[in-house]
Amino acid sequence: MAALVKIGVLILIAAAVCQGYQDIYDFDGKKLQDTDYVSLWPLPQKVQSSATAFKLSSVNFQIIHAKGSSAGSSCSILQTAFRRYFDYIFGYKKKQNTKWEPKKTFGEAVTQLQVLITSTDSECDGFPDPKADESYELSVDQPAAMLKASKVWGALRGLETFSQLVYEDEYGSRNINKTEVSDFPRFAHRGILLDTSRHYVPLKVILANLDAMAWNKFNVFHWHIVDDNSFPYMSRTFPDLSQQGAYHPYTHVYTPSDVKMVIEFARMRGIRVIPEFDTPGHTQSWGKGQKDLLTPCYSGSTPNGNYGPVNPILNSTYEFMADFFKEVSTVFPDAYVHLGGDEVDFTCWKSNPDITKFMDDHAFGRDYSKLESYYIQRLLDIVSTTSKGYMIWQEVFDNGVKIKPDTLVHVWIWWGEGGYKAELGRVTSAGFQTLVSAPWYLDHISYGQDWQNYYKEDPQDFNGTEQQKKLVIGGEACLWGEYVDATNLTPRLWPRASAVSERLWSDKSVRDVNDAYIRLNQHRCRMIERGIPAEPLFSGYCRHEYKGNL
Repeated sequence: MAALVKIGVLILIAAAVCQGYQDIYDFDGKKLQDTDYVSLWPLPQKVQSSATAFKLSSVNFQIIHAKGSSAGSSCSILQTAFRRYFDYIFGYKKKQNTKWEPKKTFGEAVTQLQVLITSTDSECDGFPDPKADESYELSVDQPAAMLKASKVWGALRGLETFSQLVYEDEYGSRNINKTEVSDFPRFAHRGILLDTSRHYVPLKVILANLDAMAWNKFNVFHWHIVDDNSFPYMSRTFPDLSQQGAYHPYTHVYTPSDVKMVIEFARMRGIRVIPEFDTPGHTQSWGKGQKDLLTPCYSGSTPNGNYGPVNPILNSTYEFMADFFKEVSTVFPDAYVHLGGDEVDFTCWKSNPDITKFMDDHAFGRDYSKLESYYIQRLLDIVSTTSKGYMIWQEVFDNGVKIKPDTLVHVWIWWGEGGYKAELGRVTSAGFQTLVSAPWYLDHISYGQDWQNYYKEDPQDFNGTEQQKKLVIGGEACLWGEYVDATNLTPRLWPRASAVSERLWSDKSVRDVNDAYIRLNQHRCRMIERGIPAEPLFSGYCRHEYKGNL
């Protein structure tokens, strides 16, 4: 892991932003100009900045493909990114309807950002995958800055860094300092989970948060798309699932074109979309549109009209699951699907005489975790036929279900002896890759700056060998939807999720909360300027306050 190079300059620069103009010195002791610097978030692996400043003007600045790049004008990912980042850099002037800008830039200027993709396979037409190369090198000098990356995914991250280096001086001009950056993510999997079942989340809100994810260098959207409360996913194979199970069959569903739009919007930003269809629990909404899928509950010897988890003893259950996940595998292109498997309530199974007889026939005794394992194992076998890998919540591993070697075990339970760190030790000692969400449940809110607690958590901070720690491939910040809908999702998520983004991207040594506070304040203001209503960390103000709605 590369070490950060002389980042003290960034701390001093960021302090100037917060405290006003003062004498600032770089790492060579040279006094920097009094100016307003923008801080980087998440902090790159290696960055070196100079006092030398250059101007940028929307009149003569271009983002272009470098000569010799394997990605040219036909690369839609980069072409759209070039336009998007040009707008981020100069967009505020456009929003303010500034009609005049000098055609001549006074002083030295950067007039181009040249983007060079070095690999013969730029992956322009593909989707980001678990092994996507997001590394890049950025050199800012005049007259042209150079961004080098092996793949388009690294170029996207480098474009974000370049845009963050641009700052506005007291006269409203855009500036950027001479800078060298060498960067790559510490963890391959850096995700955000959004729950669209407890409350329906409109498509435009999902897309806006995908934008914010890209600004924070997240690369996985974990879409917890259905749950007990509603089934908004519109299935072509089983249309009654959403017709009967959604809050409203027309206004509160995600149509096939909606899903396709989310996937493509995310792809353009280097973000994977991993859907979660959680069973056998969390499935009450499924049963409304699929007859006999759920287990009838009994009071004594008669059904009481209630239903429990998926019925694991019927062949029709597995026939349905085979057809349903065959569809899912064609709709969602990612290599993985999340199968859930958490929080299964055995009460209804225990009440059902047919379940009891099945347990006896299979010598399960009264250990209902064995029945759960039976169901999960058959489901995993079904999904394996679709050539998808799968993610599961930790209970599946804890219950001893036989899982494939490439299974991702998602650790979310933070209580119990040893907490989630003990679970990480158990999962990795068994040789499985794992993801961490336990310390990053953003739906849990408290008074004060709780982002600091998220920032201090490290996914590899547990008792284990170095080989075990390498099996922790990243983590996800989760925003469950019981108390979240379109009115409060975005400000509750940002900038609190940003704390997780830096932990998952930057070097392990980047842990100074005071420095992080200064930079995160600036990053929050940047998100505000780009249209995201990120909530404040503490008292203060942003130069460009939020004035609109999503």
